Amino acid sequence: MDSTEARCRLITPQPVEEGVQGLIYQQGISRQSAGAQGIHMQLAFIPPHSQGRAHKHEHHETAIYALKGTTRVRFGENLQHDLEVPEGSFLYIPADMPHLPYNASDSQATVVISRTDACDPEGVVMLPMLDRDVLCG
Repeated sequence: MDSTEARCRLITPQPVEEGVQGLIYQQGISRQSAGAQGIHMQLAFIPPHSQGRAHKHEHHETAIYALKGTTRVRFGENLQHDLEVPEGSFLYIPADMPHLPYNASDSQATVVISRTDACDPEGVVMLPMLDRDVLCG
């Protein structure tokens, strides 16, 4: 068998870590873990009454599935829009869309994140000028 031949890979759960976006992540599929070329998949754990940091994914689309709990996301050029993401729903975030995820509920939320960026977080652009406390209004 040629060493460059594509093959399926089973990825075991990785340790959780805080990402640059301010949330807790468990990496899954990526270029580093599976040799993926155009996709990244991970879990994000969002504690109650917490929020991430404003950011965007340069040139990469994001798809999110709300596995457990309800979260919210602020989005838009000035984070002027707010959207609830209830458990069992899907969220699409276009490439280059500024956003800030948060959990205003009393329980931890878990989401599955897929992105068209196999080397996450290389495509992450932090937007500190948009950071604000969205939990206090």
